[in-house]
Amino acid sequence: MIKKADIVLFILIVVFGGLISWWSLAGSIAGEKVLITADGRDYGVYSLAEDQTIDVTIDGHTNHITIKDGTVSMTYSTCKNQVCVNTGAISQTKDAIVCLPNKVVVEIVGSGKGGAADVISG
Repeated sequence: MIKKADIVLFILIVVFGGLISWWSLAGSIAGEKVLITADGRDYGVYSLAEDQTIDVTIDGHTNHITIKDGTVSMTYSTCKNQVCVNTGAISQTKDAIVCLPNKVVVEIVGSGKGGAADVISG
């Protein structure tokens, strides 16, 4: 038997889910740079405007990252599950490709970012 409280809870969950989806999509813009982090450290910042391939090797594990036509993708990885390779190409801020087994993160950043600190802390 469906109660009034169940209907209210369902509506709240749908509204909350919609707001979260809108918030995550609304702040996304076309990025300008790719920030690569390997083993918790900044590996490099690369322009999306320049086509290139970057090889990241950490502890004998290799990832090939390809920047082409304003997008970035992980085209090869030595990890077993290949989730990072199957993610496909990304080009918007807030997008990221993560290879957990190899400890490699590829994320899109805007012009104001790129490994530099945004806030000065004392």
